Amino acid sequence: MPDTTTDRKYINQLRDAERVDGAFAIANAQQGTTQKGKPYLRCLIGDKTGQVAGRMWSIDEALYRRLPTDGFVWLEGETQAYQGELQIIIHNIDGIDPTPEQLRELLPASERDPSEMFAEVQQLLGTLEHPAIKALAEVYLEDEHLMDAFRTAPAAMKLHHAYLGGLVEHTLGLMKLADVVCPLYPKISRDLVLFGLFLHDLGKTRELAWDRGFTYTDRGHLVGHIVEGAIMLQDKTQQLMREKGVRMPAGAMTVLQHIILSHHGEPEYGAARVPATPEAILVNMLDNIDAKMWIALNATRPDMAAGLDLGGNFTEKQWALTGNPRLYKPDPLAE
Repeated sequence: MPDTTTDRKYINQLRDAERVDGAFAIANAQQGTTQKGKPYLRCLIGDKTGQVAGRMWSIDEALYRRLPTDGFVWLEGETQAYQGELQIIIHNIDGIDPTPEQLRELLPASERDPSEMFAEVQQLLGTLEHPAIKALAEVYLEDEHLMDAFRTAPAAMKLHHAYLGGLVEHTLGLMKLADVVCPLYPKISRDLVLFGLFLHDLGKTRELAWDRGFTYTDRGHLVGHIVEGAIMLQDKTQQLMREKGVRMPAGAMTVLQHIILSHHGEPEYGAARVPATPEAILVNMLDNIDAKMWIALNATRPDMAAGLDLGGNFTEKQWALTGNPRLYKPDPLAE
């Protein structure tokens, strides 16, 4: 096995025509066929600083089967500019079991300290006004195991906020958006929107695993975060009554469960119900804004862009956005 501690540059430091040698994360590994009928490997290669496309133009079946679809590898190769984007042409590759030290280098993580972001979430929950909703929030916050997972988990496998601390960052961003938007609609229940946003993705703490790369748990495959979050709410509401003697207002748990079950908007996107209350509609729209803006900005203005200008004004097709557009990258007002 090659020495996986070999010094190498991070993804966001790579430039065109450089040698690459070291341990990396691999994602979405697939076997394709060239125009000449030869099998090749296409994948995403990354570390804590970002991802780039990877290609190995000749790969035998035995090697391909040894590689994880999502996991960790050691590779040798070189960088290449292609249509304004950087990719890695792989010469040698094999799977590895990273050490704990390597794992912290290979998995992306939030720039902000998750504990700081969690403190802001707590502060916003402290502004809830209804005593039963406020008490229910405390039941969640007192669950140390759940809150530790909330601070650590990614918000997604690939699409948005897919890094350690991503879930708390995504949730905080939505709650801050709601804090600005709700006063524009005086008839809306701010408590239901704000608390619904806190709850909407908490099921991802049980849907996803992140100790050896980002993967789905068995419950993630079989239940999913949307239903998981609704189940969790039922349990916490019963705990509220049992331990604190506080009963939720009639229908409150139902409308909060509805927010969780409908926050993806449409059944084709995983929603168990379409949004059918003003609060559920707002939660869905705010969630959509934050996710799509993250995807758009990450594609057009990644951190590595400032030091790596390979030309090309458009991204590759963004399959997670409506219409699969190739986004225009330059900001015409930037100096």
